[in-house]
Amino acid sequence: MAPRKNFRNQAKKEVKPAAVVNKNGVKVEASVAASSGGFSGTKIFTWFMVLALLGVWSSVAVVWFDLVDYDNVIAERAKEFRFNFSEVLQGKLSAYDADGDGDFDVEDAKVLLGLKERPVSVSLREAKEESAVKEPDAVPPPDDDAAVSLPPILDDFIPDDSRDDATHPYEDENDAIDTKGELVEKAQPQQTLEESKQYNNQPGSPETKETVQLRYNAEAESVPEPEADVEPEVESVPEPEADVEPEVEADVEPEVESVPELEAKFVPELKENAEDHPKDQLKEKAKKKKPKLLNKFEKTIKTEIDAAEKLRKKGKVEEAVRAFETLVLQYPQSPRCRYGKALAEDGLAEKMLSNDMLQKAIGTYKEASELPNATPDLIKATLKKRAERQQFLGRMRGALATLEKLVQIFPEDMALKNDLGVAHLLIGDNNSAKRVYEEVLATAPSDGFAKVHYGFILKSENKIAESIPFLRDGLESGDPGTDDGRFYFHLGDALQRMGDDSAYKWYERGHQRGHFASVWQRSLYNVDGLKAQPWWTPKDTGYMDLVKTLERNWRIIRDEAQSVMDKTTGLFVPEEENLREKGEWGQFTLWQQGKKAGESCRSVPKTCGLLERYPEATGCKRGQIKFSVMQPGTHVWPHTGPTNCRLRMHLGLVIPKTGCKIRCTNDTRAWEEGKVLIFDDSFEHEVWQDADSYRLIFIVDVWHPELTQYQRQTLSPI
Repeated sequence: MAPRKNFRNQAKKEVKPAAVVNKNGVKVEASVAASSGGFSGTKIFTWFMVLALLGVWSSVAVVWFDLVDYDNVIAERAKEFRFNFSEVLQGKLSAYDADGDGDFDVEDAKVLLGLKERPVSVSLREAKEESAVKEPDAVPPPDDDAAVSLPPILDDFIPDDSRDDATHPYEDENDAIDTKGELVEKAQPQQTLEESKQYNNQPGSPETKETVQLRYNAEAESVPEPEADVEPEVESVPEPEADVEPEVEADVEPEVESVPELEAKFVPELKENAEDHPKDQLKEKAKKKKPKLLNKFEKTIKTEIDAAEKLRKKGKVEEAVRAFETLVLQYPQSPRCRYGKALAEDGLAEKMLSNDMLQKAIGTYKEASELPNATPDLIKATLKKRAERQQFLGRMRGALATLEKLVQIFPEDMALKNDLGVAHLLIGDNNSAKRVYEEVLATAPSDGFAKVHYGFILKSENKIAESIPFLRDGLESGDPGTDDGRFYFHLGDALQRMGDDSAYKWYERGHQRGHFASVWQRSLYNVDGLKAQPWWTPKDTGYMDLVKTLERNWRIIRDEAQSVMDKTTGLFVPEEENLREKGEWGQFTLWQQGKKAGESCRSVPKTCGLLERYPEATGCKRGQIKFSVMQPGTHVWPHTGPTNCRLRMHLGLVIPKTGCKIRCTNDTRAWEEGKVLIFDDSFEHEVWQDADSYRLIFIVDVWHPELTQYQRQTLSPI
């Protein structure tokens, strides 16, 4: 075998003439001599250049005089002519590459002749290349910090869209405040007592303290208002990949995309016919808007601001804070520099899990909004961010004050008024919220967000018939913020109470939207994957010992319950959830949200003593232990409990022979004295008491048996 160098030389000599086809389909013989009389390498390259340039100007001529159907010619010749100018001629014709695809073709000719616009991406790239300092031998070092990512904190805001990540009521990111009943619930801290009372006693709500509450911030579960000596931790948010800084021209303010409504997770299309609900689909994303965050002076220092912003967007929040602090010292009257500093501090607070740093950012947002020469868009952005972060920390009244200021500055912005109404609801001021939504609907009668909230308030006032059109129209509008399980829940409940079977159509729609586990199981505060069935046996639960204890001692429990039933003692209180269509229903609570009612247990010490050794019941933070007495002529509306995390045991104590029954889904049963019935009250259930005397039972809620010990310890109370 010949040496390798000779093999290569031999290969050169065996090259045969090949036909080259230019862009116009003309074949030209390109000979490479195998003898001493052949062309030199330089001459071959020269002829290549001549042929290539002939192809260039021929393409121009073809396009200019429209001699041939160039699209068809290119399609045919492309199959034969696999040739790229940029590879063979090493960029010699790059000046004619008008569309940036690496070669010269008919499309480039169109651009050169003015028949087609030059792609913007190419123009921006060339502008950047012309202004860049060229260092051909330099190799950029790897960026060790490039992998650092940040939680999803918006850089800017979108004018006229109040439900961006800053203040939208129902976002799905888990930071702090309990805002919606997630179908998949993670372990969360305990909510404040103040928040637990906010939306109780609503019509259609499942139980006192268990109500399907309307909580509105963009974060997931409630964080208590910090006490003087205790600083609650800020929960972390799953980190996305680091942002990539887009290339923009030096004097052009970058566009900011509208943030889709926090409800706008994927929503499956309904299987029903379109004519059944023509307006039901969510509206399309808002178009891109370009907020004006820079005043006239700040445009002259935009390069410096952009450099600091780039650090923040790449996740280098410590460096970004320092960079913006330097800018604030240099330009103390610049609102944009101050706003950038607040955003960087906000990002650093997320990274450090520091409430102190977040409080500092809240102060900086305020400073930025109050500086002279701040643009209206920047004022709106800073105050919206400030209100959102105040809500994050549980500073509801502070957030309310910030939103009131926003509405004063921008009185025509209905979205801001909608958010103000939400802030009133968060502190339990339904009357003020109602006035706000009445103002919105007087100006914008088709505002779906205002309609569903106004309908909810009417229903909380027991104005069932009046609430229905507002809830229904608001849901059908598809407006951002309306596609929420609570509104489907309350609309269906209102329709049921009016005897309208279309309630189940809305329950089905809520199920298809992913808000309910099924048409029957409509709880909103759930843990995914738990076994779901309406009726349970003691063996199914695994709590056989508890059931046996209750059944063996039912007479002791009954006697103590009867001893406190005297109306003069006032120990039994009327059911307060407005679940009754008619009749009387009283309750006497021993444990609530996993906490013992000491005064009540002193009245029934034997009963409480029996339960002390069953933490599955006494420690159930999402349940209750209580006596329940129902008088003749009572009917309880169909309703569901708030969570799938518990099961409910009913021990019969005094049961009339006929007239008392309970339905769960489509299965109706009756109590027996000394026997335990077990059902999952997250499924729809209904009660009738048509006997001649009272019915007395003992209710014991227990954790769902499939919950882990960690989940039982960390799930928030209901």
